[in-house]
Amino acid sequence: MAALRAPAATLLVLLALAAAGGVAADGSDHRYKIREPVPLYANKVGPFHNPSETYRYFDLPFCSPDKVKEKSEALGEVLNGDRLVDAPYKLDFRDEVESKAVCSKKLTTEDVVKFRNAVAKDYYFQMYYDDLPLWGFIGKVEKGGKDDPSEWKYYLYRHIIFDILYNNDRVIEINVHTDQSALVDLTEDKETNVEFLYSAKWKETPTPFEKRMEKYSSSSNMPHHLEVHWFSIINSCVTVLLLTGFLATILMRVLKNDFVKYAHDEEAADDQEESGWKYIHGDVFRFPKNKSLFSAALGTGTQLFALTTFIFLLALVGVFYPYNRGALFTALVVIYALTSGIAGYIATSFYCQLEGTNWVRNLLLTGCLFCGPLFLTFCFLNTVAIAYSATAALPFGTICVIVLIWTLVTFPLLVLGGIAGKNSKSEFQAPCRTTKYPREIPPLPWYRRTIPQMAMAGFLPFSAIYIELYYIFASVWGHRIYTIYSILFIVFIILLIVTAFITVALTYFQLAAEDHEWWWRSFLCGGSTGFFVYGYCLYYYYARSDMSGFMQTSFFFGYMACICYAFFLMLGMVGFRASLFFVRHIYKSIKCE
Repeated sequence: MAALRAPAATLLVLLALAAAGGVAADGSDHRYKIREPVPLYANKVGPFHNPSETYRYFDLPFCSPDKVKEKSEALGEVLNGDRLVDAPYKLDFRDEVESKAVCSKKLTTEDVVKFRNAVAKDYYFQMYYDDLPLWGFIGKVEKGGKDDPSEWKYYLYRHIIFDILYNNDRVIEINVHTDQSALVDLTEDKETNVEFLYSAKWKETPTPFEKRMEKYSSSSNMPHHLEVHWFSIINSCVTVLLLTGFLATILMRVLKNDFVKYAHDEEAADDQEESGWKYIHGDVFRFPKNKSLFSAALGTGTQLFALTTFIFLLALVGVFYPYNRGALFTALVVIYALTSGIAGYIATSFYCQLEGTNWVRNLLLTGCLFCGPLFLTFCFLNTVAIAYSATAALPFGTICVIVLIWTLVTFPLLVLGGIAGKNSKSEFQAPCRTTKYPREIPPLPWYRRTIPQMAMAGFLPFSAIYIELYYIFASVWGHRIYTIYSILFIVFIILLIVTAFITVALTYFQLAAEDHEWWWRSFLCGGSTGFFVYGYCLYYYYARSDMSGFMQTSFFFGYMACICYAFFLMLGMVGFRASLFFVRHIYKSIKCE
């Protein structure tokens, strides 16, 4: 296992060093002389309320050069939907510009309709100046108090003003606003002549270069936001303390009574009939049905847990600072590839412990259990993005790179992990011998069946994280910035603790009811929080967001289904591991005949 973790540890160090350096994404050191060109890239445009639906900047009929020069991008930037090209504006360092013409253009009727539709959908543009992001709306709608859209007025902004702050030879901040008096009326379908203008105003600031990114993270660190986050933490901690105290008290008292009772029963007549969880000691370690699928789910869940842990470590050391373009996506792809050996090792070793024979099939199932649904979802959503001509559609070259990573890194490491797991030859540690024939499970009331138990198991962990979920959703599926990774990490730890405790409690009650099929039940109960998170997706989409359209809806529910499925596998693994530890512990404490 140490050999499998070594590449991932190396990656952590490299990414942390890369983040610590002050080098720009384009390789510059951010130092400029007066009137020296500073890189300005136009990125994308799209409806403000549909974050996944973005298009190339020059898909709208702005002033464009004869040949658009595209910037070479890293894998994470492409996955993020970034498509950077040279912007039509020239903003040299400390060079004041006043109402300079970009171009004069005759908008055809089709161009006017295209701009009007964009303004009606609240289109915004995004650019990067010296790796600093800036946004602005392309136009505005004047409703004039009227409800009929046919009576509204649509205007295009034709004069953009850049306000740039500098400190010595470095750019510190850039903001953009528009001249409200320089408008183009788009209301009618007719050709119109437009002169696009821009201005640049420079002002010195004492803010040091090292703190220029703090502006973008300050919104999530505002006092009223922090109060909500800490309220979330306190709420979760109280939940954990109450749950832990309740379970510890109940289980310790009940188990103590059980141990005393069973010890007394052993001294009494041998023909006294056993009852409760000791009664099924010959069946409790009977291997589950579909052992290959169970082992694959356990291995994949462990890999996703390792992936999440590494991502949190990178976040806590500052790799994912605001607008570090594509860093998160790059880290997800690379770390998932490097941790595939963990999935192979855990799945195959556990499958062999369960006396499985076809370990190759088990290994293939492990490799496809999460990647398979993710790949099918991606194929469908990428087809939708291609149909919309959106930047979310991955180029063929990027798809080839991802396939190569899977073929040359993920799959070989999965196989190596599987071979190591097969050769580990460890046996399943069961304190009680399993009888030849299983006991019949007595009839159970409806609330002791799988679905009601999953509902009970998923509600408490979800209640511990639901406040933080809103901020995460608003960041991933909106324009809010999330940087408080330390609080998120605390919430993650609380989630793991609550999941483990509630699954252990339900497993005990299941065994006390003489139901010995706890293996799959503990996994399903642990992972049931994923279903609650997906239910929250429905609430967020319809009640807390303004997303609309087929593309945005399919992207939201498609990729959230994959994320919730990953949650299910990861927390299912946590629930089963906690239950297995508990079951082994209580059956070690009694004398099994």
